[in-house]
Amino acid sequence: MALMASTRREVDVPNYPVWLMVLTPFLALVLQSLMTLHFPRFDYVDLPLLVAIYFGITWRNPIGGGIFGAGIGILQDAITQHPLGVFGIGKSIVGYLAASLGIRIDTESFFTRLALLPVFTLLQSVVVWGLERRVIEQPYAWIWWQEGIRAAVNALLGVMLFALFDKARRRD
Repeated sequence: MALMASTRREVDVPNYPVWLMVLTPFLALVLQSLMTLHFPRFDYVDLPLLVAIYFGITWRNPIGGGIFGAGIGILQDAITQHPLGVFGIGKSIVGYLAASLGIRIDTESFFTRLALLPVFTLLQSVVVWGLERRVIEQPYAWIWWQEGIRAAVNALLGVMLFALFDKARRRD
């Protein structure tokens, strides 16, 4: 009698080296801050968001994805001009939802990732806009066409980064 997994989460939960779990968010934050400082148009890319989405959809653990997203978001808040917690809340929501979807659908497909990445990017932008504009009452402009470009750029870069991250998985 063959053993069968009862949920998609039990099918294939990847195992990553510890150094990758620590180094990837750190490098994403450092690269994001340095590139944005020297190349103003690099602010369309959100490397910490892409890292939070990737680990969320591959871990398939909503609580872990939310905590990971919150941690990387708060670290990003600490090095930007945003109020502390804004990116933490946004990335926490995205990490939680990415992990929740990772349980239910096949997120290993190129096309699935290409479809999900702009949605998660726009969701995080809406959360950040809502928090800064409505809760904190700070001026924060929402320019829809720039957010569309931002979502497309993050989607294209994300699928390429995700392919690299997939190669770093431990194989059993």
